[in-house]
Amino acid sequence: METKRAEEFMIPLSDYPHIPYWFTLRQAIAEMENSQIEVDGRKSLPRVVLVFNEAYELLGAARRRDILRGLEPRFLVSKSLDYRAKLFDVKVDPNLSELPAERVIKGLREQAERPISDVMIPIGATVSSDDHLMKVIYEMVANDLCLIPVMQEGKVAGVVRSVDALHEVAQLVL
Repeated sequence: METKRAEEFMIPLSDYPHIPYWFTLRQAIAEMENSQIEVDGRKSLPRVVLVFNEAYELLGAARRRDILRGLEPRFLVSKSLDYRAKLFDVKVDPNLSELPAERVIKGLREQAERPISDVMIPIGATVSSDDHLMKVIYEMVANDLCLIPVMQEGKVAGVVRSVDALHEVAQLVL
């Protein structure tokens, strides 16, 4: 059995969330919240949004955790990382009640107006649409990626997620 090429199991760009670099974190969140990906009858929400420039060239990507990190209210950023980490550990931090919910929500909303380009990460690797499954897996593992853009004629044609690559492997080994 021959392994598939990336173009045979990628998600077309038209079906995957992508935004321009000037969109805000709020707009990126809305795009991710309104996207549902269905592949072979399996549905999921995206973990990454792709970010493009005016010429529709891929600039980077923003993962869920990048967006969440970017939403951290400014008044907390000046605090130590240990202090900030404790805010999410309710059992450990008895001072959590010292932060009024309104202040936190206001801070989140302010930060949500930052451009996505503030939190996006550069693309570490891409694959070609005619690359075989093993090349896709190699690039994802070597670059510690959960998603890799698939290029065709110098443009992004789609993406392969790690879940999709694993599904293809499952077809071969199960």
